[in-house]
Amino acid sequence: MPTAPDETTERSASATLRDRFRIVRLLRAIPIRWRILSIAALNSAVVLVLAAMIWNGAQVLRSAWDDVRQVRQSDQVLALLESETSRLQNLIHRYINQPSPEFFAEILLLREAILGTLTTRASTDPMLSGSVDELERVTERFLDGFGELRTVQAAISKTYEQQVLGSTRDMAGLYSIIEGATGHRDAPIWPELGKSREAFTATLVAANGYYFSQNQASAEEARRNIDTIDKTVPEMASLADNDLQRMALERLKDRTGALREGLTKLSEQLASRTELLRNSIDASQAETIGAIDELSVKMRQREQKAQETFDRTLDDISRRVLSIAVIFLGIILTAGVMIALSIRLPLHQIISAMQAITSGDYDRQVQGTAARDEVGAMARAVEVFRESAIAKRATEDELRASKEQAEGALLELRAAQQNLIDAERLAALGGLVAGVAHEVNNPIGISLTVASSFARRSEMFEAELKSDSQLRRSQLEDFVRASRDASQQLVANLQRAGELIQSFKQVAVDRSHAERRQFSLSEATDQIIASLRPVLKKAVISLSVDVPPGLVIDGYPGSYGQILTNLILNAANHAFVDGRSGTISIAARARGPDDIEIIFADDGAGMTPDVQRQAFDPFFTTRRNEGGTGLGLHIVYNLVTQQLGGRMMLDSRLGQGTTFRIIMPKTAKGGHGTTDTTADQTADATSDGISQWPNRTMSST
Repeated sequence: MPTAPDETTERSASATLRDRFRIVRLLRAIPIRWRILSIAALNSAVVLVLAAMIWNGAQVLRSAWDDVRQVRQSDQVLALLESETSRLQNLIHRYINQPSPEFFAEILLLREAILGTLTTRASTDPMLSGSVDELERVTERFLDGFGELRTVQAAISKTYEQQVLGSTRDMAGLYSIIEGATGHRDAPIWPELGKSREAFTATLVAANGYYFSQNQASAEEARRNIDTIDKTVPEMASLADNDLQRMALERLKDRTGALREGLTKLSEQLASRTELLRNSIDASQAETIGAIDELSVKMRQREQKAQETFDRTLDDISRRVLSIAVIFLGIILTAGVMIALSIRLPLHQIISAMQAITSGDYDRQVQGTAARDEVGAMARAVEVFRESAIAKRATEDELRASKEQAEGALLELRAAQQNLIDAERLAALGGLVAGVAHEVNNPIGISLTVASSFARRSEMFEAELKSDSQLRRSQLEDFVRASRDASQQLVANLQRAGELIQSFKQVAVDRSHAERRQFSLSEATDQIIASLRPVLKKAVISLSVDVPPGLVIDGYPGSYGQILTNLILNAANHAFVDGRSGTISIAARARGPDDIEIIFADDGAGMTPDVQRQAFDPFFTTRRNEGGTGLGLHIVYNLVTQQLGGRMMLDSRLGQGTTFRIIMPKTAKGGHGTTDTTADQTADATSDGISQWPNRTMSST
């Protein structure tokens, strides 16, 4: 019975899978590092083979590229020669039309540059060395032509200066002599003299124009005007009336002839110069350019040949490199797949075991722990992790029970901490009550004494009124004076007591009721300081207060009072110990449109850096043995940052005093109620400088 195709396919796939797993098992006998190093070794072999092929091809490419580069360098030399000869031709033409030392010096420099290029660069160029003689020949002929041309140009300049300009200068002087000898403008010779003089001026202009522009029309015009002068000389001689005129006219006739001969000679020399320019300069330069162009064509052909060699070699190297790369890539991929499978399959088993452990299935055994490679070591480590997880679960159960017991104890600890903070606040209020009671007792006691004395004096005055004796005026005046003094003392002391009671009443109400309301910062500060004066009497401390009356806060006056009270008492207890005198300054100002800045500073003992870092921590105090609780500044910090929504900074130097800087909003952002007692609040230490404030001193007596 024949086998079905599906069964054959399945058997083939099963056989392939078994072969794959067999190879994987064989590879797992080799450590992973050696498997990876084998891939690196294959890659290194590929690199070495490719490097050898590339190096061999690079030698051929370098030779071809050297030819291309040499051709381009030779072409640059030819381009330089062509540019320099063309520029020299242009300079020669400019020098002929406008002779000047500058042009001549530039021509000489360019001539030396061309010869230098031929002798130093072209003669050493392997591409041009065979053609240097021809280039030198045509270039020398070109440069020699400039020497001949310069000789002709010198002759032209001499002819122009001596025969043309010299004659015209003499003629101008003769015309001046004739005019001077004529005497007046009505003389018969004068019209012909003017006509001759005009022809002379035109001749001079035309001769100059012909010299500078070589315009034949100017030369013809000069000759016509010379003919006019020749015609006017005999006529003027016939009209001359003295010997000086006749002698000058005879001399004028001679100089006119010399001028004609000079112009004729100048024309011949200019024609010779033009011919020399055409045949020696321009033709030689054209021959030089032709030779350069012929060499350039040869350079192009050689460059094209070198480029073809370069391209052919590059294509051959590319094909070889691609073939070897494909072969080695197949080998590397096959080996890489098998090595990857030898690592991936056992890693997949480890991942499955880890997923089971993380999902809480600790009963699943880890596979592959018996293998001796690195993955087997990982499997054994995962097995240890599984066993540790089992032990950890048992430990967590025990910790959970312990945590429940600890949370109950923590709640009791927090309640005790809140009770301590409330006790601290009540203790501060109790001290305030005791101090105010002692302070109020003085004016009330004085008032009671004055009232008792006034009552006895009134009874004595009443008895005198009821007696039969006559009441004297002096007795009445004494009684009135005593009554007035008593009433003044009563009013003054009772007002003093009333102020103290009112201040204490407002402060006590603010402390006992955490109500939000608008209040004047200046008035609240004065009331708090008034209530604290009995406490400050024990220390020689003066207060400097600068709080402007216009600062109004929408917030909690009780919290502000407790902040200021705690800061003053903290300074009295810590900054000025052992009866030390000093000053406490309190100042406030608006900080922008929404905030208020309060500076509380003293010039007392100051703090060390360690004390500053812990100043706001709960239960931290430097006077624990003297009854300190360590909650004063902690309460202040929490009130500022939580209930009032502000910030508080501390700056202190040992022996130089302490400064508290409070920045709080004009509208409090904190919630209603007491402050949080958590101990994780820390001071926001800043490096801002403390503002200087004008002070108004209020001494505590």
